[in-house]
Amino acid sequence: MPKRGVFIIESVTFEDEEEKQLEGEFISQILHLGNIPSKYYFIRTEKELIEVLDLFEKSEYRYLHISSHGCKKSLDLALDDIKFKRLGEILNPYLDYKRLFISACSTVNEALASQIFLNKKCYSIIGPKKGIYFGDAAIFWASFYHLIMEDDKMKYDNLKEKINKLSKLFKVRMNYYRKSTGEKKGYKLEKFNSK
Repeated sequence: MPKRGVFIIESVTFEDEEEKQLEGEFISQILHLGNIPSKYYFIRTEKELIEVLDLFEKSEYRYLHISSHGCKKSLDLALDDIKFKRLGEILNPYLDYKRLFISACSTVNEALASQIFLNKKCYSIIGPKKGIYFGDAAIFWASFYHLIMEDDKMKYDNLKEKINKLSKLFKVRMNYYRKSTGEKKGYKLEKFNSK
């Protein structure tokens, strides 16, 4: 059974790196201050992503957090853009009984979910519905992990409640896709209150 901890992989543009716009590094520091186990790796290429995922597997952590740029069709690393079909091929061997969090504009959508949930054992994918600013993302995720890890309850109702509250508080719209054996496609998009 996977153990408590957040494994963070980050990849941003050279400009973002120069400006210290490193959301994943910030989240890792907050987790460290809260005594929440975490590991942080900065990458630039698909090849590095594959190598670091082997380290994720060895860590046995439950939660994989990817902080990057993205769009509706790909995850955009500093030097490589990875289309969702390929991303699913890369990530799926590592997602058994795990949760995936992606902090990248517009990336967590139906197209990505259809690839990730080819792994029938992945529990969920959570990330921004649309574009998100660095500062908003950093404060959202730091708060999210702090609240969730207090009692390490990443169960459906608790996750949905916390995401809903934080989305309203920070005005960040999130998508939450979760495994669902009752759905033909094997997953379901959770709906949140709009107020």
